[in-house]
Amino acid sequence: MGSKPVAAVLTVLLSVLPAVATSAPAASGAEEVRVSLTLRDHRFAPDKVTVPAGRTVRIELINEDPAVEEFDSEDLRVEKDVTPRARASFTVGPLKPGTYNFMGELHPDTASGVLTAVAD
Repeated sequence: MGSKPVAAVLTVLLSVLPAVATSAPAASGAEEVRVSLTLRDHRFAPDKVTVPAGRTVRIELINEDPAVEEFDSEDLRVEKDVTPRARASFTVGPLKPGTYNFMGELHPDTASGVLTAVAD
């Protein structure tokens, strides 16, 4: 009988967790910034992006090329594959003021860019 209250509590917690995870604001309380980067001819467009510092940034990769590419940034501590003619997205941050280099791991000579976070 002692396990029924525990099971009920777990059921309630597990049913609430998805709503909490999807509705949580960015760490600073501000909404996330959205950035769209398009890969075309193994180049990012735009290749220079400016965002406000202190905010979480959702980056959407749109790969218009017929080949896979891997978004790679040691500065942002992220690697993300995007398949041919597909989209992928991820979040980074909140970001401190500064510049964050990124590149296409498979085409670093042409696919590169900079994200700059500026203080408000």
